Amino acid sequence: MLRVPSAMLRVPSAMLRAAFPLIRASSPELLERLSGGGGLELRPRFISGPEEDALLRDIEPGLRRRHYQRDHWDQAIHGYREIEKSHWSEQSESVLQRLRDVAFPPGVPQLSMVHVLDLEKTGFIKAHVDSVKFCGDTIAGLCLLSGCVMRLLSEDSDVDQVDLLLQRHTAYILRGEARYRFSHQILPDEQSLFGGEKVPRERRISIICRNLPNEPGSGPD
Repeated sequence: MLRVPSAMLRVPSAMLRAAFPLIRASSPELLERLSGGGGLELRPRFISGPEEDALLRDIEPGLRRRHYQRDHWDQAIHGYREIEKSHWSEQSESVLQRLRDVAFPPGVPQLSMVHVLDLEKTGFIKAHVDSVKFCGDTIAGLCLLSGCVMRLLSEDSDVDQVDLLLQRHTAYILRGEARYRFSHQILPDEQSLFGGEKVPRERRISIICRNLPNEPGSGPD
């Protein structure tokens, strides 16, 4: 799990990048604010190859019945297909429960349907903030088949930006400020760079668990 302890702010930024090689922020302070406070977590190698295979066996039949789409209802996604799924094999359910256990505190009500988003090699997700009407303050995902670069852009500042290297088999968690005050996007293949290095894009599937929306009046302003 990658989080930044407060003491790390006292070290040079080059050392900070070396200690947290999968996260690049526009400033050490921003990195501390998001990851040090638990709003942003990356867990590389969260699943194994056989666990990925089990998840794919569960979702591929449903995905094959759908065609890749070029236009999303809010224009946020290009080159995708998606399903919502509630029934899983025992092995897949064990993986998803492990993700839920690290992402959500005990007793937090969660959406029963798991979101599965399949991006073709040329697909991408434009910068957007997920509506609070459809899910709560935490989004937890698994990366299957291919790595990618996720970019977070502040809704309040033109300079605050975070790039995440989401490697295959990684779990990622967005909470609080990272969820509400930053848009997130998956960069297209031609822009898929991390620290100046090319991150090759292939077909990528994300499996996303979410908690229920907040009660009216209890969410973000």
